[in-house]
Amino acid sequence: MTDIPALKLKNQICHSLYSATNALIRAYRPLLDELGLTYPQYLVMLALWDEDKVIIKDLVQRTRFDAGTLTPILKRLETKGLVSIAKATSDSRQKLLLLTATGKQLAEQAKQTPDNISCQIKMKPQDAQQLKALAEQLYSLIQNNLVSEISD
Repeated sequence: MTDIPALKLKNQICHSLYSATNALIRAYRPLLDELGLTYPQYLVMLALWDEDKVIIKDLVQRTRFDAGTLTPILKRLETKGLVSIAKATSDSRQKLLLLTATGKQLAEQAKQTPDNISCQIKMKPQDAQQLKALAEQLYSLIQNNLVSEISD
C-alpha cells in the first residue's frame, strides 16, 4: 500500500473520464438500439448528417477515429444500407462516403436522441457546455503534445 497521492485511484483524472465515458455510452445504448446503431456508428452518422459526401480522410479527422477503426464501422453502415462508399471522382484512390436515402431518413428518427440523453443526465446546460469545452481543451493539449514529441 502506498501513501503517494499521485498513485491514488481517487486522484486520477483518467479514471474519472473513463468512468464517465463508459456511463454515458451505457446511457446512450437503449436509445441507439432503437436506431439500430452502436455508439461509434452513431458518431459516424452524426458526422455524415452534418456533412454528406465526404472522403474517408475527412471523416477520420472529424470523428477522431483512425482509419483502421473507421473502416469496419463504415462497412457495417454500408451493410445496413445507411451509407454507400464510392471512389472519389477527383482522386480514384480516395473513397467517398454518401448517405443513402435510408441513412438520411434515420436522422429524423435520431433527432430526439440528444434531448433524451440530456433528460436522463439532468446536467445544467452551462455545466454540459463547460464539460465539453474542458474535454476539447484536454484533447487538444494531448494531441499537441503528441505531435510535438513526434516532430522532436
